[in-house]
Amino acid sequence: MEKIIRWGILATGKIAHKFAKDLSILEDARIVAVGSRSIDKAKEFAQEYGIPKAYGSYEELAKDPEVDIIYVATPHSAHRDCTLLCLKEGKPVLCEKPFTVNALEAEEVIKYARETGIFLMEAMWTRYLPAVVKVREWLAAGAIGEVRMLKADFGFRTAWNPEGRLLNPALAGGALLDAGIYPVSFASMVFGTQPLEIKSVAHIGTTGVDEQFSAIFKYDGGKIASLSGAIRTGMINDAWIYGTEGKIHMTEFLFGKSVELYINGKKEEIYEPVYEGFGYYYEAREAMRCLREGLKESSIMPLDETLAIMKTMDLIRKRWI
Repeated sequence: MEKIIRWGILATGKIAHKFAKDLSILEDARIVAVGSRSIDKAKEFAQEYGIPKAYGSYEELAKDPEVDIIYVATPHSAHRDCTLLCLKEGKPVLCEKPFTVNALEAEEVIKYARETGIFLMEAMWTRYLPAVVKVREWLAAGAIGEVRMLKADFGFRTAWNPEGRLLNPALAGGALLDAGIYPVSFASMVFGTQPLEIKSVAHIGTTGVDEQFSAIFKYDGGKIASLSGAIRTGMINDAWIYGTEGKIHMTEFLFGKSVELYINGKKEEIYEPVYEGFGYYYEAREAMRCLREGLKESSIMPLDETLAIMKTMDLIRKRWI
């Protein structure tokens, strides 16, 4: 067995629970500590997952010498501060998506990680799902010819809670940063670059955040992506990639349950991978691979691309002012 990688989990919300459950699938991973702003929540989380140490502050977790890497699971409004806190204690970080609230914050965090030589990675978990890996393989092999268009959507209807993170502007709420990051990041993966031109519209709700949006990206050579996201509107959540010789269809692309390859209108292949848990352990496994190999970032979700995506999202929002 590979050397056990010892994880610390920073924050105890819903996403942290999913990540903790998935880490138990990996035999070479252990959660050794959890940190929360509430010692009671930390102890409760630790008891549920058999974690030996619980801290009532993020600072204590970051200083723990027995932690090899920290998963930052706070709302994204706190990603910058919490990631820098960990990095300044010399801790590698896997930071939940979206990486930060804007490109300025992302640039600051990435600059510090690179200057100090500490591993850092955005937890864009969908990048590592087997079905998404299969899509990259088909695209790299030219299975559908030249990619010309992409359509990807992700939206759901959340309950009305103006104080919750999704609808609260003080917590960087809104559809783009929560749901929209998925189709935007997917487009970045498919085209391998950022758009030359962006057109976008959004509905700004009563709390002041974008409840739904649509964006059109134009790339070199006339390639186009049509993307949508929503937090108060349920959507189909599929992705279609259209090429000169075929197309790829991902059913509920966010979860990577099924992907189909069509060549000249005929279905040539369907890939339906079966995986345990929620699928978060794939990104954890990639982070651990990087640590073992002494890498400072992942080639699958490189920091330059993370920053470029944040710049693209900043440009999208500028269209709404």
